[in-house]
Amino acid sequence: MSAGLIGRKIGMTSVFSAEGKNIPCTVIEAGPCVVTQVKTSETDGYNAVQLAFDDKKEKHTGRPLLGHFKKANTTPKRKIVEFRDWNITNQLGDVITVDIFNDDRWVDVSGITKGKGFQGVVKRHGFGGVGGQTHGQHNRLRAPGSMGASSFPSRVFPGKRLPGRTGGDKVKITNLRVLKVIPESNLLLIKGSIPGAKGSYLIIEK
Repeated sequence: MSAGLIGRKIGMTSVFSAEGKNIPCTVIEAGPCVVTQVKTSETDGYNAVQLAFDDKKEKHTGRPLLGHFKKANTTPKRKIVEFRDWNITNQLGDVITVDIFNDDRWVDVSGITKGKGFQGVVKRHGFGGVGGQTHGQHNRLRAPGSMGASSFPSRVFPGKRLPGRTGGDKVKITNLRVLKVIPESNLLLIKGSIPGAKGSYLIIEK
């Protein structure tokens, strides 16, 4: 993971390009983030920078974390993310803003997809359902169908696509185009959609 920022998904909108095309885009509040720890190969075995984002009340923060944030001379934060192989020189307590993306036209974005709960195979895997409504079949349209042979091996193979919990997974979208950087509002406009609900945290990497 290279240099980047923690952000929050604001929502979607659209902007017009220089050619007059209407381009859908996602608005992200990217930073400002505070450097709360700098790890080196000499002390920790690897190089990394820990960033924190989104203010939090002290009464809702445990004492170990309070001391951790006071070392960086900052207020408690809600989200902490570690970026390995950070290629920018920073010190403890530095504030990283959306300006680091001014020279970047492409970024990678990670987020947690919307949770759908327990779903059947039609919604979860895109099954087409079994048969039609003829021959007395009235309530089996969305059933998964046969699970496999009954005589041998008399079990369901691992990896069989079955009903289950859907969504709520970490997904990374690579090579997303940066349409616009708005430093005065800490906003980043990225072409297309990004996983996650409105208000969810995102990790944006250079």
